[in-house]
Amino acid sequence: AVASIIAAVLSPLVALLQRKGVPRALGAVLTLLAVVLIGMGLTLLIIGGITGETSEISGHLSDAKQEISKGVHDLGVNQSSADKAVQQGSSGSSDAVSALLHGVTTGLLKLSSFAFFIAMTILSLFFLLKDGPVIRTFVEDHLPLPRSLARISTQRILGSLRGYFLGVTIVAAFSSVVVAVGALIIGVPLVATIVLVTFIGGFIPYLGAWIAAAFAVLIALGDSGTSAAIAMAVVQLLANGALQQLVQPFAMGAALGLHPLAVLIVTIAGGALFGGIGLILAAPLTAAGLRIASDIAKAKAAEAE
Repeated sequence: AVASIIAAVLSPLVALLQRKGVPRALGAVLTLLAVVLIGMGLTLLIIGGITGETSEISGHLSDAKQEISKGVHDLGVNQSSADKAVQQGSSGSSDAVSALLHGVTTGLLKLSSFAFFIAMTILSLFFLLKDGPVIRTFVEDHLPLPRSLARISTQRILGSLRGYFLGVTIVAAFSSVVVAVGALIIGVPLVATIVLVTFIGGFIPYLGAWIAAAFAVLIALGDSGTSAAIAMAVVQLLANGALQQLVQPFAMGAALGLHPLAVLIVTIAGGALFGGIGLILAAPLTAAGLRIASDIAKAKAAEAE
C-alpha cells in the first residue's frame, strides 16, 4: 500500500525522464534512490529530533498535566478528583489515538519487522515505478468494466492520490511555517520538534493537525504557563483554521471535492478499520470512488439513450 501511494505520486516523474530519453528502468532506479535518500534523511531528522529531546518533552508534558490539574482544582474540584480527571483524560486520549493508528489490523503488523517492511516497500516501489503502465493495463483489462471506463476509473484514482498528496504537502508546509513563526515569537521550547510533528500530522486530515496542535499547546503550558499556552492555541487555530482555509482551496484544487464533514467521517472510519494507512487513504479513495460511480452512471445513461 505504501509503495503504491508513492508510485502513484512519483510515476509522472519517471514518465518525464522517459520522454527526455532516459530508459524507464533507469528512471525508476534514479527516482527510487531519491526516495530512499529523502526517506533516510527524514527518518534521521525525526529520530534525532524527538529521541534527543525525549526527557525534555516528557518533563514539559508532565508539567502541563500539573498545570491542568491545578486549573481544575482552582475551579472548585478537590485535588484528588482533579488529578484523577486529568489522568483519565490523558489515558483516554492516548487510547483513542492508538486505536485509530493501529485499527483492526495490528496482528498483521506483528508478523513482520520494520526492516522487512522497508525492504519489501522498496522492492515493490521499484517494480511499480518501472512497470507501472504495464500493471495498470493489466488491471484495466481485468476490471468488469468497458475498456474506456476502466481507463477513466484508474485515472480517477491516480489523479485523486496525486492531487491530494501534493495539496496536503503544501498545506502541511504552510501550517508548519505559521506554527514555527508563532512558537519563536511566543518563546516556546522545542520549536523544531513542534514543527516536525505539525508537518507530519498534516498528512492525516483534521485529526493529525489537531493532535499536533494539542502537543504544541501542552509543551507551551508546561514550559511557560497559561499565557503562552493560550497564545500557542491561538496560533494553532490560525494555522489549522482561518489561514489554512485561505491556502487549502488553491493547494487541493479539485483533488477531493468532498464536504469537510464527509472527510472527517471517512477519515475516522478508515483509521478505526485499517489503522494509519486508513487515516491517510480514506479521503482520496472515497473521492475517487464517488467520481468513478458518477462516470459509470453517466456511461450507463449514455448506453440507455
